Amino acid sequence: MAVREDLAEFLKSRRARIDPRDTGLPPSGMRRVPGLRRSELAHLAGISAEYYQRLEQRRAANPSGEVLDALAVALRLNTVESDHLRTLAHPARGGDTAATAARPELLRMLDLIDKAPALVITDLFDVLAANALAHYVFGDMAHENMARALFFEPEAREFYREWPEVAAATVAQLRRVAGRYPGDPATQAIVDELASGSVEFAELWRAGDVELRTFGGKLIDHPHSGELRFSYENLELPGDPRQRIITFTPEPGTLLPTL
Repeated sequence: MAVREDLAEFLKSRRARIDPRDTGLPPSGMRRVPGLRRSELAHLAGISAEYYQRLEQRRAANPSGEVLDALAVALRLNTVESDHLRTLAHPARGGDTAATAARPELLRMLDLIDKAPALVITDLFDVLAANALAHYVFGDMAHENMARALFFEPEAREFYREWPEVAAATVAQLRRVAGRYPGDPATQAIVDELASGSVEFAELWRAGDVELRTFGGKLIDHPHSGELRFSYENLELPGDPRQRIITFTPEPGTLLPTL
């Protein structure tokens, strides 16, 4: 039932995002809640309103690929969200657990990167390894779970100039992981800990957003070096999809010490 509940909640959250005025549907008077009605979404997806209602009420299982494709189009899901929808509808059995140590080859790779901060982290944001510049830039966060530090350490709100955006992206990525590995104890433990200890995390989790950021920018207010701007690459490791290596390339004007 937990799988059906996750699917139902995701469908509800995506349905609530859509402004009926953008769909071409005729006006239908006052609405008590935002978004499309169930019957309207079913109409747009070309499925019966009764069947869609059963999906949201957790009374239907194993929707077909055709139904999921139609819902993805009607809900205007992006690629990551569409993949998440299919994962929730047809979750993998079992699955790999998150790593607890970086492979020796990755440690040697980090040692060779001496002009940019670089980290090996799990998809749950546990830091497995960091090079010297990463230790300098991220300090204690390079030794712990970065999601926990983000929501529990007061200094993080000053460290990340764009803290609300970083927080939202972190939660959205954790929700994606939770969908890919349902029932994984480590995933459930970190989500429960953050949701019970942070009002902001709990609110973002309820929003239901999913995301995978593979590149982007990071603006940091460093206690010793001041403003630091980076472009980052977030690379999934083919041999272990639950480990990632993240490199932070300094933008012009960002000066780092030689370590």
